[in-house]
Amino acid sequence: MTSLSRSTAVHENRVFQEGGWHPNIPLIGEADARRRLQTPALLVELAPLTRNINAMAEIAAKAGVALRPHVKAHKCPAIAHRQISAGAIGVACVTLDEVEAMVFAGIGNVLITSPLVTTEKIDRLIALIARAGTGDIQVVADQPGNIAALAAAARHGGVILPILVDYDVGQNRTGAPTPDAALKVAQSILDQPNLKLAGLQAYAGHIQHIVDRNERQRAAGTVHARVHALLDLAAERGIDFPTISGGGTGTHAFDAQSSVFTELQPGSYVFMDAEYQTVLSNGGVASPFETSLFVQTTVVSAHHLRRATIDGGTKCFATDGGNPETARGAPFDSQYIFAGDEHGKLLLTEGSLPPGARVEFVTPHCDPTVNLHNACHVMDGDHLVAIWPIRARGY
Repeated sequence: MTSLSRSTAVHENRVFQEGGWHPNIPLIGEADARRRLQTPALLVELAPLTRNINAMAEIAAKAGVALRPHVKAHKCPAIAHRQISAGAIGVACVTLDEVEAMVFAGIGNVLITSPLVTTEKIDRLIALIARAGTGDIQVVADQPGNIAALAAAARHGGVILPILVDYDVGQNRTGAPTPDAALKVAQSILDQPNLKLAGLQAYAGHIQHIVDRNERQRAAGTVHARVHALLDLAAERGIDFPTISGGGTGTHAFDAQSSVFTELQPGSYVFMDAEYQTVLSNGGVASPFETSLFVQTTVVSAHHLRRATIDGGTKCFATDGGNPETARGAPFDSQYIFAGDEHGKLLLTEGSLPPGARVEFVTPHCDPTVNLHNACHVMDGDHLVAIWPIRARGY
């Protein structure tokens, strides 16, 4: 075989599953792939991922609420399909890019959880609805002016657009700020023939990471009370919200039992990063979810005593949730320090690591860490089962 044909064969062997490119494709099916991966590599342990998906589905089913997992955690249609197979009614997305990734992969019943306000994005939404089918994509809105723009676009596109009123329950990010403001948005939806009042969104992202369980439960109770007050006022005015959507991984247990929400939007439970393991293991209650997401790195330099330099830096790990935690390949109490875009330093409590040694880490914050990678390597122990593309990464 000539050098050119060898190069062509290598390239063809790297053609990524489902379209694309990845250098670890040749290792799929190999029993010892874990020690041979080109790094940094995002790893997903299939068994705990599956248990996490099933556990949240069971929690929702027992509470009699629907489950609408948020894909911003994984941005991966392969995982979304597994969540729906386990009982989820659909998915939640933040961006249109996420919606497109899901819709084009055959995922239906999508809720966009952040308002779309520009003409360009609204036009893109209407085009997506035409592809997915009326009623298969829902949006949120928090101001009457946006309702008017959505109504005009829906009318021009000949579709009926379902909208949930976005209600601010204390995060001060998006959402109508008062019950009266929320009901004005609801009434403006009802006044438009091409729009449908589909429900209310009340997401409390600001309380998901409260570490103390009792404090987190009290904060969730405050949110539930705010939603109850709005629903009481809505009933007085003859306005009905068919769906009440919200909740998250940190408050899922309280939200499921609240009698407020009809559907839950947790996302990070599929992976469980260092932050959420701390949160859900607090208060003497064991977390119902396991860590399934890791990043494997390689030691590239080791000239200093009890110090190793690895090939994973700020382009590999999220930087908004503390430092990665050592999981495998080095003492658990070894300390990771960011050392640039492509590198990290590992301060070892004992021993040494030679160049080429593999070290795996628990991610500090799973959502933005996943967003830094093109694909996740699905592992069954040392066996590489598959490589799943992260279709909506970067957006």
